[in-house]
Amino acid sequence: MPKIIHYRKKCIGCGICVELQPELWRMSKKDGKATLLQSVARKDLFVLPVRDEQFQNSIKVAEACPVKVIQVR
Repeated sequence: MPKIIHYRKKCIGCGICVELQPELWRMSKKDGKATLLQSVARKDLFVLPVRDEQFQNSIKVAEACPVKVIQVR
């Protein structure tokens, strides 16, 4: 199963991920950075398995991120 990997510490808070895939992303009111909903923290990153129907949109989100802190593997 593919996974979204988010390097949150390097996020600049542009919000494109929330705009393109609001069912998986929210902007934090605490620090203004994106939060990958229901993800699991692993050291300096957050991981979320992604369903097949979310895969293509997740790729678009990763490509749109201006600082490339989102990956889909």
